[in-house]
Amino acid sequence: MAGVIDTLVQGGQVVTPGGVVETAVAIAGGRIAALGDPGLLPTSRREIDARGKVVLPGPIDCHVHLGAEYDDWRRGPLAGAYAGLTTLLAFGVSDDQTREPLPEAIRRLQTEIEREAVLDVGLHMILANQPYILEGLEEAVRLGVSSFKLFMTYKKRPHRMCSDEFICRAMERVAGLGGLLQVHAENGDVLYYLEERALAAGRVAPTDFPATCPAWAEAEAINRAIEMGRLTGCPVYVVHLSTRLGLERIRLAQATGQRVWTETCPQYLLLTEDEMARWGPFAKIGPPLRPAGGPDREALWVGSAHGAIATIGSDHAPRVPAAKEPGWRNIFVDPAGQSIPFGAPSIETLVPLVYSEGVVKRGLGLPWMARVLAENPARIFGLWPQKGAIQVGADADLLIIDPGAVGTIRAADHKGIAGYTLYEGWPLRGRPWLTLLRGEILLDARDGAPQLAQSPGFGRYLPRTGPLPPAESAVA
Repeated sequence: MAGVIDTLVQGGQVVTPGGVVETAVAIAGGRIAALGDPGLLPTSRREIDARGKVVLPGPIDCHVHLGAEYDDWRRGPLAGAYAGLTTLLAFGVSDDQTREPLPEAIRRLQTEIEREAVLDVGLHMILANQPYILEGLEEAVRLGVSSFKLFMTYKKRPHRMCSDEFICRAMERVAGLGGLLQVHAENGDVLYYLEERALAAGRVAPTDFPATCPAWAEAEAINRAIEMGRLTGCPVYVVHLSTRLGLERIRLAQATGQRVWTETCPQYLLLTEDEMARWGPFAKIGPPLRPAGGPDREALWVGSAHGAIATIGSDHAPRVPAAKEPGWRNIFVDPAGQSIPFGAPSIETLVPLVYSEGVVKRGLGLPWMARVLAENPARIFGLWPQKGAIQVGADADLLIIDPGAVGTIRAADHKGIAGYTLYEGWPLRGRPWLTLLRGEILLDARDGAPQLAQSPGFGRYLPRTGPLPPAESAVA
């Protein structure tokens, strides 16, 4: 390599697919041009001294809800950027009221992303339980959307809960196009029955909510999704896994070689249903937080450490407080009969918690963090090798962490609409010190307070290809 490069990052511990190495990262034209001894690399226009720091591949939050109900396509990426993220994979929804075809929805959202987002953004499209929506799948894939999500629950929302027949038809079409189907796996009929029974009995306090979404209902739906995936030859991705029972069924499918992958989220690794007493409707998420004395949290940590759980996503789904508040009186419905919404803010706590709780506290290692937040999301969701690793030819997306920093999670520091965090007061080790997106400085916290160096519109829409198997984990 000859000439002058744009940027040289040197002096840090660099986390590559091969392990943690002390090397310099040379960046040219927005991509990683070389790794090596800085004395052997060309002169650079800009040098970043990362001594004492950790250099990770840019994190990808692969499970984000953005749009009218949530943080919008400007605010959500801004919030993620301040928290150390470089890429989002967000859920897009077509307008079912107007029977908007999938391709039209994708083009509409692409325009909004490229106008508003400060991060790079790819789309998963949600499939309503409507036959017409399947007609746009082929063109959607041509537009760079290779992953589609459907719900096996939420029966009260029009066209949200998908029948098994529809799931099979969708899987068959998606498999034929080389795509991936994501499932929110809970038995919606059972959950509907249990909620109606709780309402009839007057069991409507926030602490009554978890009992209406039992662990076995998740495992049962996961089993159905796996069997339908086997029937149709479709890769299956189980979102926000919350139970040991579900993990055991996924492990069984993986042991047979079936393409079944899954994610979990920090809330299922760290929080319990006891939060319902403290936070009430603000902690109402789906699937629910699980019992404090149960087996789920530890099983999920072990599953992530050993690779059965490939990724960790946030499931960021914030709501304005006014939408949640009526849930203190009735966790299921407000006085007008509308459902109390699910969801909590989490995009701004994903990276800090994975590093502080997983790497520092549990000792799972920097390569583990790079796999669950970068490499595996990129591989499964068709961004590899453009994203997901510090390697020659990849986009120069970097997260540089100061491992010696200490801090506390505070909603007052957050940028999203929710105005609260379930992790208020949570102690942290490490903090994002600098991020680069496509070789350009994005977040700069070298002088203390984080500052964004880019503006909305800097982000790009990311067309994607079909899935690759995730990297195996061998964490001892």
